[in-house]
Amino acid sequence: MNTPSDATVNGFVSSRFAGVQTAFEENFTKRGELGGACCVYLNGEKVADLWGGVRDPATGAPWEEDTMVLVFSLTKGMSALTLALAHSRGWLDYEARVSDYWPEFAQNGKGAITVRQLLAHQAGLHAFHEKIDRAVIADPDRLAAILAREKPAWEPGTRNAYHFLSLGFYEGEVLRRVDPAHRTLGQFFQDEIATPLGLDFYIGLPDVIPNERLAPLTQAGLIKSVFGYPFAMIRALMNPWSDTFRACIVNPGAGVVMDKDRIYARDLEVPSGGGVGTARAIAKAYGAFATGGSELGLRPETLAALRAPAIPPSHGFFDEVLRDDAQYALGFMKPFAGFSFGHADAFGAPGAGGSLGYADPSIGLGYGYVTNRIGPGVEPDPRDVALRKAISAALA
Repeated sequence: MNTPSDATVNGFVSSRFAGVQTAFEENFTKRGELGGACCVYLNGEKVADLWGGVRDPATGAPWEEDTMVLVFSLTKGMSALTLALAHSRGWLDYEARVSDYWPEFAQNGKGAITVRQLLAHQAGLHAFHEKIDRAVIADPDRLAAILAREKPAWEPGTRNAYHFLSLGFYEGEVLRRVDPAHRTLGQFFQDEIATPLGLDFYIGLPDVIPNERLAPLTQAGLIKSVFGYPFAMIRALMNPWSDTFRACIVNPGAGVVMDKDRIYARDLEVPSGGGVGTARAIAKAYGAFATGGSELGLRPETLAALRAPAIPPSHGFFDEVLRDDAQYALGFMKPFAGFSFGHADAFGAPGAGGSLGYADPSIGLGYGYVTNRIGPGVEPDPRDVALRKAISAALA
């Protein structure tokens, strides 16, 4: 069985990006990688596509070219791409009120919330007050009724609060309302993004995908995980009345996307944290958006909106859930001092444990990194940072 220090690395890099392969190999020898993949598209050309290590530590099975893995909140970025396409088709206005498309949403003080505020984690809807489990998630109508009854934790537009899992469910219902075919977000993603681009990425993993293509996750360990979070967030996670605890711990937890027999849940759409795919798919999707998205029908006005800076809520960028500053816009994370990636107009999303995907339109770059060894905390993962430093060096 391969161990991290003697893992085999496969794939290719163009000569200019040889340093990315070096960094990827050093992830195994120096930074404790188990199995993973990295891919980079530049101006429509695939310039790095690497994979290696162990897919399943229980059997020693290697990470293969088509291995897929759960990427948690990186899924938020892929989901946001679907809303961007809806915007390009004239179905959705970021400045409109959510209730313009979904009248029932206006209940309990939500009538004035705009699409932009919702997608920027500024709606105060980061926690649920009714039980949401797999049965509810599998029934879009039942889920929508619960979402419509929620009440904001504070006046929308005044504070940042990371909508850990809730955001994707709201996005999914908005998309169902504006899509003339009333498709779910996961189905729309497959029809309009994954299939045209040939992506191995699913928001709602089909039942037909065999376990042999999936990489089980290995946790960092309790001690490493605890010390990987800011002290203020650790303290908030220990308080069952805090916004952090309610957003991150109260149902549905991240475990809803796991399955003890099938590795990951099948045919269950969790658009904020249940995406499963390859680094290649992530990089190609973001690469398409970074170069204008003409193959998907993306309008220049939409790309300009995605490139624009984040607009702070009235109380500033401090995140009431993460207990630190964070910047979001239109469903994506934007670069900021605490999490810098690409140029200022880049947009993307990290996933718990270390994965990251983003588009950098300034240079036409799409990037994807995934791993099955879950790193600790919420800070940028050293494995991902090393890869991005190597990309920057190649571009310099």
